[in-house]
Amino acid sequence: MSGPAASLAAMRPQFNAISLIVADLSAAQAFYGRLGLTFTVMDDHAEVELPGGVRLMLDAEAMVKSFHPDWQRPVGSPQIHLAFGADSPDQVDAVYADLIGAGHRGVRAPWDAFWGQRYATVLDPDGNGVDLYAALDPDPRAA
Repeated sequence: MSGPAASLAAMRPQFNAISLIVADLSAAQAFYGRLGLTFTVMDDHAEVELPGGVRLMLDAEAMVKSFHPDWQRPVGSPQIHLAFGADSPDQVDAVYADLIGAGHRGVRAPWDAFWGQRYATVLDPDGNGVDLYAALDPDPRAA
């Protein structure tokens, strides 16, 4: 590729972060901390680098409103779902139980999905969906 097309390709931004706007930064950190994430905090912003180099950022509503005063929290169903892979179906069950036990809202208790995974969904403190999944153990009778 050469000429203008090559120049445009060189200027494309690279996806490297997901930002969640949160009502309570401490509550969001605690929730995601239960899933093994440790954030670096800078005032009303926290972030963690995930495997592969993508960052998950948490931004307090107050910080967003400081540069976007007309911003309003969306209403209705979650706009985003994040997914966390577990090592086993039992780990999905245990993590789901831990989050529910800590007072977080379950949307779908662990179940064996038709696509071959143990799956569950909880909501983070801001109502974003968080899916937990693991490959189902192979059927010992099939061996």
